[in-house]
Amino acid sequence: MLEADDYARLLVPLAIGLLIGLERGWQQRQAAPGSRVAGLRTFGLFGLIGGLAGFASGVAGGTAGGWAVAAVLLLAGAALVVIGYRRDRSPSATTEAAALVTLGLGWLAGQGLPVPALALAAMTAFLLSQRARLHQFLAGMGEADLAALVRFAVIAGGLWPVLPDRAMGPLDAWNPRELWLVVVLVCAIGFAGYALSRRMGPGRGLLVTAAVGAIYSSTAVTAALAQRLRSEMDARPRLAAGIALASLVMFVRVLALVAVLVPFALPGFVPVVAPGMVAALAMVWWLGRRAAAAPASAAPTGNPFALLPALGFALLVALVQLAVKYMQLRFGDGGVALTLALAGALDVDAAIVALRGAPADAISPMLAGAILALPVLLNTLLKLGVVLVTAGRAGGQSAGALAGAALAMLAGYGLVASLAGLG
Repeated sequence: MLEADDYARLLVPLAIGLLIGLERGWQQRQAAPGSRVAGLRTFGLFGLIGGLAGFASGVAGGTAGGWAVAAVLLLAGAALVVIGYRRDRSPSATTEAAALVTLGLGWLAGQGLPVPALALAAMTAFLLSQRARLHQFLAGMGEADLAALVRFAVIAGGLWPVLPDRAMGPLDAWNPRELWLVVVLVCAIGFAGYALSRRMGPGRGLLVTAAVGAIYSSTAVTAALAQRLRSEMDARPRLAAGIALASLVMFVRVLALVAVLVPFALPGFVPVVAPGMVAALAMVWWLGRRAAAAPASAAPTGNPFALLPALGFALLVALVQLAVKYMQLRFGDGGVALTLALAGALDVDAAIVALRGAPADAISPMLAGAILALPVLLNTLLKLGVVLVTAGRAGGQSAGALAGAALAMLAGYGLVASLAGLG
């Protein structure tokens, strides 16, 4: 008797074939009757052949006979693909390759892995549907773009997965894989900004990169944009606006996180962070107007891949992590405020989550908010330091925006101190 899971292992391969076949059939919809190698129905059958092979070799047997049936089915399916390719005589083998992928994914689903197989089928159909866009992308790619993309693939796909994922170094403060992820992130944001600037225009592309990237890490966005301030003189107003926008997104994000995760700390958090957010908003408006009034610059043509600034930022992260580890070992729970502040200078979200674990009655709302706001202040100062070190005098506008937000937060601390009766 077949069970419900067995039916899924047979029906999902059919769905996989129909999904990929739908895309192939649409692409070949204008071909003459009888000239197509495979369409919707044939791809559905390819998926089913693969599913039956996987079922025979796995669920239905796992014996020598089951594997023999599977081998016959897969070889027969592959032979049909080869025959179709020889008859087609087309210089493109995309449809035939898609048919082989359909056989393989059908087999994977028949083996008892329908969810990964269906996910890969969806990605395959998406890749096939992007033919025109991918060709357009390749046509507009220069030699420097290709070299940068390959280098990024090396550091992200070649190095990062094989690095040790354990505590190492002085005081076991460093995790090599986590540190290299910082390099990957900064390089990815820089490359994305370069690509979007070329596609959407220098203004919109850069601001979209800053806003979206800051949802994950405004510090990494700042590091990625600051390294361009020295070399891209025409783009400086837009780069400064992007750095200010990243800080504004950070302020909005942390306010939302505190409201959801640590709402009892809002009375002490809002008076400190809100002035900084207002200052950042004012700087985004002012720098945005300057960027809009600046002469239109051409799409960036320089090196889209800057590894040295990313390595420098990773070194800074490593030093801060070492300081945090030392503070934890030296002061323990007694140094919670300073430890949270140092850790939060790199990851404000982590500080918020850490304080969430503390009992709500163990610390007053005003003090809890002030403690949580300290990482936000230090993070702003850290970004100010990154801009000054990386860009120097070229980062004057960005440094001014970050310094204004920091000063506004310090004024907010004065307000909290007066409200708490500490002044």
